[in-house]
Amino acid sequence: MKLNELKDNDGARKGRMRVGRGIGSGKGKTAGRGYKGAKSRSGVSIAGFEGGQMPLHMRIPKRGFNNIFARDYAEVNLGAIQKMIDAGKLDAKGTLDHDALKAAGLARGGKDGVRVLGKGELKAKLNLKVAGASKGAREAIEKAGGSVEIIERKNPAELAAAKKGKVREARLAGQSAKGAKA
Repeated sequence: MKLNELKDNDGARKGRMRVGRGIGSGKGKTAGRGYKGAKSRSGVSIAGFEGGQMPLHMRIPKRGFNNIFARDYAEVNLGAIQKMIDAGKLDAKGTLDHDALKAAGLARGGKDGVRVLGKGELKAKLNLKVAGASKGAREAIEKAGGSVEIIERKNPAELAAAKKGKVREARLAGQSAKGAKA
């Protein structure tokens, strides 16, 4: 077999059926949609619509709570960090931060930073600069002779409240300035 003889198996590539192209095609006139009704019309077949009856997704009680201010941390265990140091993918001499852990393939996601957890055994002396660390992880790192620096990130709710407060102060300052001119 040569490169110019390569081809797909028979039936591997099948073109889509072009509907509504005349009676001789076998899919003309109603184009396989049958007669009348919402499903025969374009853009009208509504998912979840039950003919005016209260739809199932609205009848069922809703439970739980979705916290829009929840922090998204990439959780990394000490054992995984030690494994990467042993494999030579992480350098224990420098400061390990989110970018270094991400480059090693340890910190996936975590838009608010990395949180180090104490699972596993740590032998190397580490200097970590992370968004958070559990009590056990902090003790294990300090026992190995390393240090943990926690990066303080403000809560989005606090940031919004502070911004709102500044706007209010600016308005009050503007009103008092107007009062002083009059």
